[in-house]
Formats: sequence, C-alpha cells, structure tokens
Amino acid sequence: MKSKIKLVEDMQFVGVADSGHAVAMDAPPSVGGRNTGSKPSELLLMAFGGCTGMDVISILRKKKQDVTNFEINVKGETPESHPRLFTNIHVEYIVAGKNISEDAVKRAIELSLDKYCMVGNTLNKASKITSSYKIIQED
Repeated sequence: MKSKIKLVEDMQFVGVADSGHAVAMDAPPSVGGRNTGSKPSELLLMAFGGCTGMDVISILRKKKQDVTNFEINVKGETPESHPRLFTNIHVEYIVAGKNISEDAVKRAIELSLDKYCMVGNTLNKASKITSSYKIIQED
C-alpha cells in the first residue's frame, strides 16, 4: 500500500492512493492555507471511523445480524498547546436493524478496537480511545 502526496499550491496538498482516489488536504488560513480541503488530523479521524466501522459491520454481518443502518461519530480532543495531537478520542456506533443482539454489537466493537483496526491501534498509543453504542431496534 502506498500513497503519493503532492503540493498543489501554498499549503494545499492532494493525496492519491493506489486505487487512484484523491483526497484534498489544506491548512486553515491562520497558518497560510486556504481551507479548501480537509485538515490531515480530520482525515485521521475519518480513517479511524472508516476502519473500525468496516470491522464492526463486517463482524455483525458474519454473526447474521440484520443491520439496516449503521453510523459512526468520532470526536477527537486536542490540547490548546498542540492542536494536531489527539489526547482523547471517542467513537460512537449507532446500529439500526431487526433483532440486533447487544452482545454481538459489544463484541464486534471490542474486536475492532482491540485487535483489527490498525488505525485505532496506532492512535491508541498516543491517545485514550473510548467508545459507546446505541442500538435502534426496528420492527
């Protein structure tokens, strides 16, 4: 796996993955950017949410859970002294479906955060990661 990151202008960068998908990155105007793309720290939280989300939904599907909707909210706290460093990260999983097992949801989250999600494992070395979940049972 590799990525290529190119400076477009000023503080604007574009990252291109092996797949060819591009992501725009930029800094806020206060540090010379134009705020036309995501901040790298925002992309890190999105990568974490995507990584753990893919794990959790995959595990739930293997456990034959009838998930009809799935959402993840990730919030990172940064100290004023270093706004690019996350000290605390909280991830909330919202799972909707029919006859969703609370035990299956708990186990899927544990497996993702403790074992499978590489982004989460990396972030956990520098940050405290907490999680919560909400199950919406549908008829």
